[in-house]
Amino acid sequence: MTETYKIDRALDSFNYQQVQSEILEILEKGSDVIIDMTTCNYVSSTGLRVLLYSKKVAAAKGLKICLTGISDEVKDIMNVTGFINFFDYA
Repeated sequence: MTETYKIDRALDSFNYQQVQSEILEILEKGSDVIIDMTTCNYVSSTGLRVLLYSKKVAAAKGLKICLTGISDEVKDIMNVTGFINFFDYA
């Protein structure tokens, strides 16, 4: 089973706890997660940690996390930090 989780506007220190909690909740159900970032235009270092932590939790459970709809701004951030290589994309 796969569920889609949508991140709106930004993933940063203002909303990271909610995003992490909701992604982990999906993983706890045993579902793969597609993270829809179509309307997300910024990811801070805190947001990158949320994505990486979620991926590690998913891998430990034998599940997958896939990112989709990444804007050019977010792609640039992920390229500079090397995070672009850690994820699968749809």
